[in-house]
Amino acid sequence: MNADERDADEPVPDEHAGRFLCSGTSWDASGPALALHTPNGMPHRLRLEPGTEVRFRVLEGPGAASRFCLGSWQVNDGGGQSHTPCPAQAAAERGYQCGQCFARDEVRGMHNSHRTVSVPETLRRYLDQPHWLYVATFADGSTKVGTAADPRKHLRLVEQGGVRASYVARAVNGLTVRVLEDTVTSRLGLPQAVRAGAKAAALARPLAAAELDFLNTEAAQDVRDLLDSTGIEGFATVEERWEPPAQFATVLEAACELYPCDPGTGEHGMVIVAVLGPTALVRVDGEQTLFAADLSRLKGRRLLTGAGYRTPLPALQSALF
Repeated sequence: MNADERDADEPVPDEHAGRFLCSGTSWDASGPALALHTPNGMPHRLRLEPGTEVRFRVLEGPGAASRFCLGSWQVNDGGGQSHTPCPAQAAAERGYQCGQCFARDEVRGMHNSHRTVSVPETLRRYLDQPHWLYVATFADGSTKVGTAADPRKHLRLVEQGGVRASYVARAVNGLTVRVLEDTVTSRLGLPQAVRAGAKAAALARPLAAAELDFLNTEAAQDVRDLLDSTGIEGFATVEERWEPPAQFATVLEAACELYPCDPGTGEHGMVIVAVLGPTALVRVDGEQTLFAADLSRLKGRRLLTGAGYRTPLPALQSALF
């Protein structure tokens, strides 16, 4: 990952070249990227296109802090969200936020909004738009239920890293969709989260395509049948398949192993082959084997980039080739 591999309209000042705070992997209409900020808060995106070299060392901060604040989110008048970087890029205290950014964040209560007596007006603006309920299945067959606001209906699932998904309901707002989500979890036992590490590990041993199709189709129909019997108002069940990006198939069909080092510590040198959600299919110097690397481990980490960084493969790894 070189300092000149960035959006052309966002040059990096020389004094900050090579030092970034990473917010993790994000997707837009152009594909996947690492979301980065320079020490003075300037945003940058490193496009994770095939052949891109991602070379870095993870930096620690004062007191050996390893994770740093990613700022806060505000709701604009149209119901969308805008991001404010942490002015100090301070050590994270709660999740990926320092105390000050946690306090000023307007969307942090989103997932519990349907369980509170009152919802702040700023958050209500975001929730007061159509939301979708979906069922996503991952490469090992694990399946979860989740929600997405209407404008992010597709990209939400892309970023989740599922390999099969179905939309099962469209709700009038974000409060209703979370009632539906909790109902599905309590009645059918579908979880609302799958660990990022488990998603990456599953890509090294994925189930057959037909089995993944069956598991997702069956779970989605079970959810629709349940929702139709609840008597909850403010939604309609739907039958709609989600279509993943083409490069998801590249990752699924490749023979690979789980990346043998933790991307969240030490130094690394990777060459991107394809990306599936937050996981990158990569090559490392001197090896023919492909690896599935969990780039979500970079979220909240400070990185020093440079062409000389290499992945130090464990000695045991060489026995596998």
